[in-house]
Amino acid sequence: MSDDWGFAPPPFDAEQALVQLRRALRDLQLAERGNGAELRGKRVVEWQVDGSTIQLRIARRLAITPEWDKATLRSAADQRKWVDEIKKRLARWQNDD
Repeated sequence: MSDDWGFAPPPFDAEQALVQLRRALRDLQLAERGNGAELRGKRVVEWQVDGSTIQLRIARRLAITPEWDKATLRSAADQRKWVDEIKKRLARWQNDD
């Protein structure tokens, strides 16, 4: 008996996912600048579409010259995970003020 029920998630569309990611970042009050987003003039997220994935860099701390954590988004689940992580970091940075 096969475990395949015929349900497969749709293939990851990096271009469409980037549109959704950019919208989510705007909803978080981040200002889009080129291939990234800023909070109060400091770069906090950068992205680049690489074939069927999105290469993402997220600042560890709010700084003029940040250290970056890198991620590769290959699925909608990856995208949701990293948007949640960005929300957590923004909350932490706002509490640090």
